[in-house]
Amino acid sequence: MTRLRSVAAWACAAGLALGLAGCGDSESGTEPAATAAGAAAGANYTTPLKGVCPDTVVVQTSWWPEVDYGSTYQLLGPDPKIDAGAFTVSGPLGATGVDLEIRSGGPAVGFDPVTALFEKDDDILLGYLDLDEVIRNSAEHPSVGVLAPYAKSPLMFFWGDPALDFTTLEDIGRSGKTVLVGDESYLNALVGEGLFQRSQIDNSYTGDISRFVAEDGGIVQAGFVTDEPYRLEHDVQEWAKPVKYVLVGDEYPAYANVLAVRKDKVATNRECLSKLVPLFQQAMVDYLADPEPANQLMIEVTSKLDTAGYELSTGLLADGNTRQRELGLVANGSDGTFGSFDSERVESLIGRLTPGLTEAGTPPAPGLKPQDIITSEFIDRSISLS
Repeated sequence: MTRLRSVAAWACAAGLALGLAGCGDSESGTEPAATAAGAAAGANYTTPLKGVCPDTVVVQTSWWPEVDYGSTYQLLGPDPKIDAGAFTVSGPLGATGVDLEIRSGGPAVGFDPVTALFEKDDDILLGYLDLDEVIRNSAEHPSVGVLAPYAKSPLMFFWGDPALDFTTLEDIGRSGKTVLVGDESYLNALVGEGLFQRSQIDNSYTGDISRFVAEDGGIVQAGFVTDEPYRLEHDVQEWAKPVKYVLVGDEYPAYANVLAVRKDKVATNRECLSKLVPLFQQAMVDYLADPEPANQLMIEVTSKLDTAGYELSTGLLADGNTRQRELGLVANGSDGTFGSFDSERVESLIGRLTPGLTEAGTPPAPGLKPQDIITSEFIDRSISLS
């Protein structure tokens, strides 16, 4: 799903009076970030990468810093530099001998999808993509997932009317309630399978929470369980109460925030990826065990970028970490390895998406198979969550 998830950012940009926390001022130039994460990175991530990987490993995210990318920030060594003009943070990749550059996405790149950025900028080695996006773009912008940080997608449909009590997507569909969402490929699958009714889908969602508040939570809206529930309860003063939700990942097998590579780069970077991907695996395990240093770095980075009001807080990120664990969003793969893919699950996803994508005029590559879009070749089978 396109990440239109910034409650504060879009409220500030639109000048909405929702009683949000103040919209931050932007800063420019390059400056160092004070972080405790660097010490851990230097100690834990020591695989020699000099001469094997690019001197600077560039990772393109699909949004501002957030809990989904905590493990990537975990890899930054001491004294990372924030470039507010370029929306990047960079520094040593642990003690590997090369640097890491993390690029913000979404509004920072004019909402260009990561698959398009792969082709615009050859410096980008890795990017974060939802697997349904990989399938959708497999014909014209092919890429390959190399690591699945999320075992279950954090995508949700949420509502605020306490009289509503949905437990499945089909419950939402039967209700006929308006479902506010962007123009997403998975919707065709949900409608085609009868889970939602086409007539209830409103594709006008732009990330703005004002309509949800104005209608007193009487609509169903797309969002992310690691973000909106906390913001609505704690940051949006005109709401300031819990919401209910159904997790899409309980019924729809898409892998979210897959770490991916442009397809033609897999072979040429095979040696690099074999050493680099396990570092990302280990960083996620370490981040879940102690997220605070990387979270503080992301808060600092975000405070120095012109995000039109998008903000992070210790409470928001800690809540996201808790939900990642308690809801099983981050878990070992079916083979017991952290970050591995289940080929049968991917094949099911291809099958569910193909009819709708074809009808919409964006068919996947002909004869698309799981091995065309995912690989577990570079994953270290010894790394798992305890």
